[in-house]
Amino acid sequence: MTPHNASGPSRWSDLDRPPLNATALRRGLLHEGGLWTSVDVVQRTGSTNSDLVARAASGAADEGAVLVAEEQTAGRGRLDRRWTAPPRSGLFFSVLLRPAEVPLERWGWLPLLTGVAVATGLSRAAGVDTALKWPNDLLVTVGGEERKAGGILAERAGEDGVVVGVGLNVSLRADELPVPQAGSLALADAVSTDRDTLLRSVLRSLETWYDRWRSAGGDPVTSTLQETYAAGCATLGRQVRAELPGDRALLGEAVAIDGDGRLVIATAEGVREAVGAGDIVHLRPA
Repeated sequence: MTPHNASGPSRWSDLDRPPLNATALRRGLLHEGGLWTSVDVVQRTGSTNSDLVARAASGAADEGAVLVAEEQTAGRGRLDRRWTAPPRSGLFFSVLLRPAEVPLERWGWLPLLTGVAVATGLSRAAGVDTALKWPNDLLVTVGGEERKAGGILAERAGEDGVVVGVGLNVSLRADELPVPQAGSLALADAVSTDRDTLLRSVLRSLETWYDRWRSAGGDPVTSTLQETYAAGCATLGRQVRAELPGDRALLGEAVAIDGDGRLVIATAEGVREAVGAGDIVHLRPA
């Protein structure tokens, strides 16, 4: 029987989707000398990224602040695309980073670093092989097909900060997917969909990678970030279409990730072009 109360379904109405345990998350993630300084869980908000950017602007958030929402009503992906999902069906969180030791021109690596960290954390905690689609999509395999299960969005927060947001479909069922091409950890046969466990694993992985990258002054080679991202990037070696600013399209093979985190595309004419922004479409083999 589904429990109800006078005002409608209770927060326990979907027993497969218990709420996050904020106290346990803080106990597992906050420690002296660590990156994470606060963990807040809210029931519902428009966008954790927007909220944390505002907190940073008002001085109400330190580096290492983590904001998690059980439900986002105005979550955004790249190009201002909407990101919606049922309450407690995924992980929707943002973190505030202030990489003062890293030159500004290397901050563009942060979304890629987050992708590596999320994929690493999910491999450990969910037993799911998560591939990365450049620049910031998280792919899982469902029924032999690659499907997008998550995304990453980085935004500047003042002069010295970046807020990085992650949206990840965890327990979404097939009839709940926003589009048929989407996926979730559950549909990819994850060994665990316990969101507390998954979030702790992802944030610990992000702390490890961020510390390594920051200690290397943001150098993608010394920190091994460039080679690790390339090894897990499903875009490399594929025929792609890059839809670029100014309504320009570029067709070719994705052959490398350069030192600035850009995708290098080799065209049929033998030209190599590094793409720093744009929408990438994986083309099916002819």
